[in-house]
Amino acid sequence: MAQALGEDLVQASELQDDSSSLGSDSELSGPSPYRQADRYGFIGGSSAEPGTGHLPADLIRQREMKWVEMTAHWEKTMSRRYKKVKVQCRKGIPSALRARCWPLLCGAHVCQKNSPSTYQELAEAPGDPQWMETIGRDLHRQFPLHEMFVSPQGHGQQGLLQVLKAYTLYRPEQGYCQAQGPVAAVLLMHLPPEAFWCLVQICEVYLPGYYGPHMEAVRLDAEVFMALLRRLLPRVHKHLQQVGVGPLLYLPEWFLCLFARSLPFPTVLRVWDAFLSEGAKVLFRVGLTLMRLALGTTEQREACPGLLETLGALRSIPPAQLQEDIFMSQVHSVALSERDLQREVKVQLALLPEPASGLPPRPQARLPGAQAVFEAQQLAGAQGSAKPEVPRIVVQPPEEARPPRRKPQTRGKTFHGLLTRVRGVPTEAPPRSHRGSASFLDTRF
Repeated sequence: MAQALGEDLVQASELQDDSSSLGSDSELSGPSPYRQADRYGFIGGSSAEPGTGHLPADLIRQREMKWVEMTAHWEKTMSRRYKKVKVQCRKGIPSALRARCWPLLCGAHVCQKNSPSTYQELAEAPGDPQWMETIGRDLHRQFPLHEMFVSPQGHGQQGLLQVLKAYTLYRPEQGYCQAQGPVAAVLLMHLPPEAFWCLVQICEVYLPGYYGPHMEAVRLDAEVFMALLRRLLPRVHKHLQQVGVGPLLYLPEWFLCLFARSLPFPTVLRVWDAFLSEGAKVLFRVGLTLMRLALGTTEQREACPGLLETLGALRSIPPAQLQEDIFMSQVHSVALSERDLQREVKVQLALLPEPASGLPPRPQARLPGAQAVFEAQQLAGAQGSAKPEVPRIVVQPPEEARPPRRKPQTRGKTFHGLLTRVRGVPTEAPPRSHRGSASFLDTRF
């Protein structure tokens, strides 16, 4: 994907000392064995060498054709065949098609279609100096060993700056959150600068309240996670309580960054595929799986007698157990449905104390995945297209004057006699023996 870095930066010690000062692939030339990038763009990454986990080419082409067919008729696919989309997302979206599929799954393509010039206007507008300074200090921390972000003047860091600045202008009441950096960086690795709309959908539809100034939604989900942990992994929950490891010590990094800093990058992409398809439920499943892998056995818990050892165990799970296919199969086997999650959210929301900010979390604003996002956008589009009917004033031309019509004299005559008299046939009305026994034609008007 990228060229190798220059010979003036070949020393491994320099890479470790100041990896953020490396030049981008457009600035440097010349091959170097120390600067080979793997298939995801990470310099010296383990994915540079072929190994297990690489699917056969025929299987990859088959999955690509399925996604091309589904995305070519996206509305029909989401309306009638969402289960197929869900299954294919669990298998993993082909790398060549993530740039096409992610905006469709999260609904960013609809936002961009409705506001085609919004991002460009925000990117060209001057940002708030306070936020610009904070964002500038965090740019070099986002994947410093990725070829897109190694140089301060490279297209990666500059694009990241524009996307994060645009969001602070788009939602000035929320501003910038440091956890948005790795999320936007992963989006930029696969999408053009219009990844801004994907970031908007993640912050406002998938995880509303996560990246605001108070983050009350994160505290709520932390309590929900502990309740689920107590029900599904009671011994792990008891151990965490004994050593004093609360959920806010590890969960914000997991959930806010969508595990971008906690898992191998191939596994991160698989988590994102499922997350954009099925919503926040996937994050809870991934967190529960990591807990089981790190502290699921008695030997593992005995090896972590304190807080530091326990947190270290959560960060040092063997890479073989985090390989994408093996790990994701365990994630999808966690017994946690969307209904279970919503039920626990309601319980913990009722138990949550009054927030100091006075702004309670709004879990009902979170949509559970791509299908709910699609239906919400379809409903909003239908309501927006229904224009109110404008009343029309119809002027009728004046009618021509007609001579007044003379009402026939029917007093004392029957309808039958009237008909025969109009036709000119002199007939006589039939005799009536009794008024109540007269037929319909014999009744008077």
